[in-house]
Amino acid sequence: MQKLVKGRFGYIIRVVGVSQSRWARQMLTSRQDHEKVRTVVVPVVRHYSSLRPLRGDLLKFPGPNYGIPSRGIGMIVARVLRGALKIRYLLLGGTIAGGSALAKTYEQWKEALPDTKFLEELMPSQEELDAIRTALISYRDKIKDSVPDFTLDPKLKELGESKYDQLVLWFKERLDDAIKAAEEEKTEGSGFFTDGKEEDGEFLTLSGMANSLTPMLKDFSSDLKQHAISFSAMGSAAEKEREKAELLRLRLSQIEAELQEKTESLTKELSTVTRENAELRGKVEANETIREKYESLQEELMQVQLKYQKEVERLEKENKELRKSLMLRAGDKIAHKKIKKSLIDMYSEVLDELCDYDSSYDTQDHLPRVVVVGDQSSGKTSVLEMVAQARIFPRGAGEMMTRAPVMVTLSEGPYHIASFKDSTREFDLTKESELSELRKEVELRMLNSVRLGRTVSHEVISMTVKGPGLQRMVLVDLPGIISTVTTDMASDTREAIRSISEQYMSNPNAIILCIQDGSVDAERSNVTDLVSQMDPQGKRTIFVLTKVDLAEENLTNPDRIRKILSGKLFPMKALGYFAVVTGKGSKEDSIQAIKDYEESFFRNSRLFKGGVINSHQCTTRNLSFAVSECFWKMVRDTVEQQADAFKATRFNLETEWKNNFPRTRELDRDELFEKARGEILDEVVNLSQVSPKQWEDALSKKMWDKMVTHIFENIYLPAAQTENSGTFNTTADIKLKQWADGMLPKKCVEVGWETLEDEFRKFMERAKNSKDHDDIFDSLKACVVDEAMRRHEWEDKAADVLRVIQLNALEDRSVHDKQQWDAACKFLEESVKDKLHTTESTLREMVGPSTKEQWMYWSYPTEEQKRRAAVKSELENILKSDYKHKNTLTYDEVTQVRKNAQAQGVDVDNEFIRETWHPVYRRHFLRRALAKAYDCRKAFYAYHQGLEGELGVECNDVVLFWRIQQMIRITANALRQQVMNREARRLEKEIKEVLEEYGCDRDKKEHLLTGRRVMLAEELKRVRQIQEKLEEFIYALNAEK
Repeated sequence: MQKLVKGRFGYIIRVVGVSQSRWARQMLTSRQDHEKVRTVVVPVVRHYSSLRPLRGDLLKFPGPNYGIPSRGIGMIVARVLRGALKIRYLLLGGTIAGGSALAKTYEQWKEALPDTKFLEELMPSQEELDAIRTALISYRDKIKDSVPDFTLDPKLKELGESKYDQLVLWFKERLDDAIKAAEEEKTEGSGFFTDGKEEDGEFLTLSGMANSLTPMLKDFSSDLKQHAISFSAMGSAAEKEREKAELLRLRLSQIEAELQEKTESLTKELSTVTRENAELRGKVEANETIREKYESLQEELMQVQLKYQKEVERLEKENKELRKSLMLRAGDKIAHKKIKKSLIDMYSEVLDELCDYDSSYDTQDHLPRVVVVGDQSSGKTSVLEMVAQARIFPRGAGEMMTRAPVMVTLSEGPYHIASFKDSTREFDLTKESELSELRKEVELRMLNSVRLGRTVSHEVISMTVKGPGLQRMVLVDLPGIISTVTTDMASDTREAIRSISEQYMSNPNAIILCIQDGSVDAERSNVTDLVSQMDPQGKRTIFVLTKVDLAEENLTNPDRIRKILSGKLFPMKALGYFAVVTGKGSKEDSIQAIKDYEESFFRNSRLFKGGVINSHQCTTRNLSFAVSECFWKMVRDTVEQQADAFKATRFNLETEWKNNFPRTRELDRDELFEKARGEILDEVVNLSQVSPKQWEDALSKKMWDKMVTHIFENIYLPAAQTENSGTFNTTADIKLKQWADGMLPKKCVEVGWETLEDEFRKFMERAKNSKDHDDIFDSLKACVVDEAMRRHEWEDKAADVLRVIQLNALEDRSVHDKQQWDAACKFLEESVKDKLHTTESTLREMVGPSTKEQWMYWSYPTEEQKRRAAVKSELENILKSDYKHKNTLTYDEVTQVRKNAQAQGVDVDNEFIRETWHPVYRRHFLRRALAKAYDCRKAFYAYHQGLEGELGVECNDVVLFWRIQQMIRITANALRQQVMNREARRLEKEIKEVLEEYGCDRDKKEHLLTGRRVMLAEELKRVRQIQEKLEEFIYALNAEK
């Protein structure tokens, strides 16, 4: 290296490798001419190696004292080579810079082109063009003579050519501007090569060129930046500028050629687009003619479809008749065989089991069913009737008719009949009289389901409709949704209806049949918001627009119906949209008349002709097909999951039963009721085991308890007040006759009935105390017995028979033997003693405790008792003075008693004295009667010989009580025969009737048979039934597949 290139920062040396680096350092550190250049020369050594990274700064200052290297031939050769290399790099950099600038100019030109997106709105999509092209080809033979040839509009052609000329002129202007800008850059680029000041030789300074090339170098490629690090130039600036200008002209000529080619291609493309646009505009202008042809073809298609539908209906009718005859023949052949149920009947049985199922394990009913919802009077029931092909529901003009959910199972059969789940009667739907009875029965069941002042009910009315050609499915008609509660409705009617609707629609597998009235404004709809909340994605909703005939008359804008049936008007989504007509508003129209009217309407409707409604979206026939298909698809997809859920529930329930009731048989409520029925009837049978003597003793005791008060107060005491035996007997006979003719027979009948009840309850109590008694039946048994006893009435003629028997017994005054006399005396003594004991108890309560009781029990009398005791003492003195005193006090005696009491410091009135007199005298009388009874024990022979008066013994009391005793004995015997021969069987009959009524009353059984044991057995039974029916249905469903 003989000569160094001088730059702004010193001498620049490009060395490669370690040896060259060392040589360069030696040259720079020589001592020759060191003093001349030490202030100017800064030696820089840049070491380049592909095997080691660049370390440190690129400019290093090893020291201030370095020698100036000598210049030789090698430096001249290096300068020549470096100049040649510089020219190469300049040419390459100019080419790349020019290409980059022109590429940017091209992109700017391309962006400045006019936007052709407006053509996308005017032109149909590729799919639509293909569809139109296919339709035109298919109908070419029919319309080729009528469709005119397409010609390009001259105005459109002139407009396209003018636009093309403007585009070419604009492009040429932009091209001239680009060439002019390139020439200006070339002129400015000549300043890159400047002569520097020569010191110890001429050196070319690169600082100006580096500063000018800085913005241009930013557009170079990354490869050029890595390899072109330093530049050396030699030669004069003019030659380099001419070379650079020549190269730029060559490059511009190449770019002009490329741009010309691109312009020509773009021009061709633009002309093609313009031509296609013109053709499409022509097609759009000719669209009216095509639309007319399309409408005529659509009308022709409608006619063909209606003709095809009529032919299908005719074939279906023939098929129905054939299937009916086949079913009837098959029924005659297999009359004695087990009838095989259809799939839909099996599925309906499962749903019936699930209707009132309630589980504590949260196994919910998620089986599919078609839920029909809509606003009130929107046509829900009419749509369901059209699907069922019979007018089976009651109808009203604007009032609420559907008051409870009605589950209708549609099935195929030879006859068009309907029946209820809990009834065996079948209604012939081909007869208007039975249709009317069916509607009345449905209305009656709805009214019976509404209780306690409610307007709607959750109870499900389940019915089955069979007929030829019916689509198999299960539909649930719900009460219509209302927005206002009227005065004749319950206050919670609106919330109750929404609750019922949400309950059924919340089933994730339920198909929602949303009914919308087409004759009212869409903004008044309540059901669409509710459906959109329950099924936001519309994956299980089918929308039905009813009363389309009225909608066509009322709506001036058919586009509103198009929006409804395309799902763009309401906020809800649906699987499909259908338009139906369910009648002309008359209740008397038959289903066939409605179908004919519906077909006629859609055939002549401008909605159908105008393309507002597609053919597959109209008629209830298409709707029923679509609903049935969705229903069975949902059933096949979800029924096995529901079966698995009930398997898990059954396992949980069985585990709970084993843990809580390990040694108890699983008896549900019905089985427990039957067991209780048997036990109750067994106790009725046990009444026959009671002996006649037990019956008569119980009856006699009960009768005496009932009549003892009347005998003493109304017969014995009045008769005993007479002066002689004749008057005593006369008074007793009169009183006994009145008693026997009046209340005595009825009282005895009551005694017989009460005795029967007491004996029956004794058996019930005895069974309750047994070891194997189950207290779960106690409430049921008690309620049954109470109800049977309340209903039971003794035979009316029994009282008349007893009256005759009792009169005959009371008229007999003769005591035949000593045994009877002793029995009468004993009866009199016991009766008097019982009455005396009762009277003394009453007196003790009136006068308070005695002196002994006061000392022993520390009890003291009240002030009133003290007064009673003082009056009692005075009255006893009167009775002592007159042993045969009458049963009443004279005025003088009352006055004397009052004064004597006042003398003792006790102030009483006359009424107080008489109140105290009655128990005192009764005790005195009973003691006297008891003494007389003792005296009459040995007076039988005197009575038999008629010597009572001579012996001074009067035994009329004993005779009276003997007559009463005989009457009681004979009456007890008669009642015992009545009870054993008649009333026990009548009681058994009453109990059976009560049990039958309770057996049919589910609420009553739930009220009387309660507890976790009963509930768990009920759930186990229900879950097993549901699981078995589901498995049977799944097996049949898979077999049908």
